[in-house]
Amino acid sequence: MRLLEFQAKRLLREQGIPVPNSKLLISSEDLHDLSYPIVLKAQVPVGGRGKAGAIKTVFDAQEAASTLRALLNTTVKDHPVKAVLAEEKVAIEKELYLSFLIDKHANRPMVMASAAGGMDIEEVAQRSPQRIIKKHVTLCPGLPNYLPRFLAKRLGAEPHTKAFVELFSKLFYIFQDYDATLVEINPLVVTPTGLMALDAKMLLDDKARFRQGERFDEFLKEQAPLVAEAKPEAERLAEEKGITYVQLDGTVGMISDGAGTGMLALDLIKATGGEAANFCELGVFGGTETMRDAMEVVLANSQTKALLISLIGGLTRMDEVAEGIVAYLQQNEVCVPLVVRMCGTEEERGKEMLRAVGIQTLDDLPTAVRTAVSRAKG
Repeated sequence: MRLLEFQAKRLLREQGIPVPNSKLLISSEDLHDLSYPIVLKAQVPVGGRGKAGAIKTVFDAQEAASTLRALLNTTVKDHPVKAVLAEEKVAIEKELYLSFLIDKHANRPMVMASAAGGMDIEEVAQRSPQRIIKKHVTLCPGLPNYLPRFLAKRLGAEPHTKAFVELFSKLFYIFQDYDATLVEINPLVVTPTGLMALDAKMLLDDKARFRQGERFDEFLKEQAPLVAEAKPEAERLAEEKGITYVQLDGTVGMISDGAGTGMLALDLIKATGGEAANFCELGVFGGTETMRDAMEVVLANSQTKALLISLIGGLTRMDEVAEGIVAYLQQNEVCVPLVVRMCGTEEERGKEMLRAVGIQTLDDLPTAVRTAVSRAKG
């Protein structure tokens, strides 16, 4: 779950990390008790707001009213703006970057810091990787005492070392306590009065909801009127049915019995000149119900022009999966061609069941992929 900026900053404020004075605006009626100049920032669950023109500085009430109306009638990367954060304008002497995140390659928490604050950190990483400091950290026994002092020196924030050490520890506490996968302050600014978090981004691990139930529910309830539902119908349906599904931009729908087979199918679709419409895998114990649900999810994507079903029966029985395909076809009108590659446990029984409803199966994946790509184009 991605927190909106005002939610992330509230967590920072609660831990004693300085943030600008602010007020959440839902309509022009909220434009009172503000001291100008102020910065108006659209509250949407995506980055790149500045480049999209969704962050504006205004200098009086009249300008604030017209700018707020304009922001509330726009979208940022397909997300309608339904709330705007009004913040005091801060005098900035230096911009830094600081974050804690999960390094997926090392499967460990990591701190990232840079003196190139206020910039797109991915762009900095590509063009000037030497400007980014990365250090792995451990949750137990915790942060080494030297690390924040070392970073303060490297970032040119030595005059504020004490404040930086305190902020560093508080940010790490939020990272741990909320089961976050990312907590980011960009920029962390040096002002005439000290350090301040000018912007904040936080991603919380959905898999930790069993631990964070009340907190997550509060965040989602708060976001509900502010964040329009942006999920495609197929992804919403996949969540409801517990199907592993990721929607992509192509036209070849794909269902596999495992992630390995699925990744191979994706590569072959691309190599054959096609584009996958999704990634979907049943799991090793996928059976009749799972197969039927997966077809419902994948075919809910209107961009799907052909469906490739690639199955290798190990723990999964091909007759049970075939039964799921047949059940879906009996209950629904399918307007796209189906291409089925099937081999493994109870393979012959599964093929027989599919032949009985007019579906011929193929024995090798490359041929199946070429056929699916061709039919999607035709």
